[in-house]
Amino acid sequence: MSSRVPLIYGCASFGKEGTPSTRIHSLEDCQKMIDCFTARGYKALDTSRRYGLGTSEEFLGQLDLKDAILDTKACPVVPGDAVPTKLRESLDTSIRVLGPHGKKIRVFFLHAPDRSVPFEETLSEVDKMFREGMFEEFGLSNFYSWEVAEFVGIAKVKGWIQPTVYQGPYNALERNVETELMPCLRKHKIRFHAYSPLARGLLSGSKPTTDMSQILSMRYSRYTAAFDQLSELLQKHGLSGPEVALRWMQHHSRLTPSDAVILGASSVTQLEANIDASEKGPLPQEVVEALSELWTENQGRAPPYYVPIAY
Repeated sequence: MSSRVPLIYGCASFGKEGTPSTRIHSLEDCQKMIDCFTARGYKALDTSRRYGLGTSEEFLGQLDLKDAILDTKACPVVPGDAVPTKLRESLDTSIRVLGPHGKKIRVFFLHAPDRSVPFEETLSEVDKMFREGMFEEFGLSNFYSWEVAEFVGIAKVKGWIQPTVYQGPYNALERNVETELMPCLRKHKIRFHAYSPLARGLLSGSKPTTDMSQILSMRYSRYTAAFDQLSELLQKHGLSGPEVALRWMQHHSRLTPSDAVILGASSVTQLEANIDASEKGPLPQEVVEALSELWTENQGRAPPYYVPIAY
């Protein structure tokens, strides 16, 4: 059995101990996660030059990925990081540290906007690297919808590569992408890869991790009370928070089989459970309605789907 919406395993938790947000610090444990995911018939992995301060990619370069496909990202940290020379340096580094997997990059994403650099200048270099065979598809992450449309417009006028994938936050408590971004993506035939299906763990009943950035801490802390309201209903139906979150993504969200859900997990047991939940059927209608009510009540306080970069 496979999920209705394809699954991607997010490797942000891979990396050296002491680096931000990493939880799996040995190559042996990382390999177990890859083996578990691919044994279930899934082949897509997601990473970034930014994850683990680069050590997520370094770990992946030393693993047996079982013919999996790999997506990665260049992440601007300071103004000017998206100029051609630095953008190429980022991708060159990714290819180098990914070792034997560096020649098999499927999607190369811009992880976030660098608005200090004209998008045309950035896209010009992206197109050159694409034509050199450095990756197969170009993606955007955490951009405004109008910025996505701007990239598409530039690409069409110049005859350059167009973005075909967008990666952004989406879950039962965080649906802002449905209003403006998703119609933009559908119009331009851009697939959507949803990250944080469990709202950074909130829909598992846990608190946001202590090493989260200030932006993400603010994004999820306001939803703690909303999750508490669900507890009794989930107990009534014998459902866990993660199962509800992942089944909602598969059957009650706006995602299609052309899109994808990015799963996170820090243990094989957790990954197996998340895959199992993703392969189950629709939720009880009472639960779906309760989630919709929570969204309606909280959407005025919901965080944006883009990540504003403060320079």
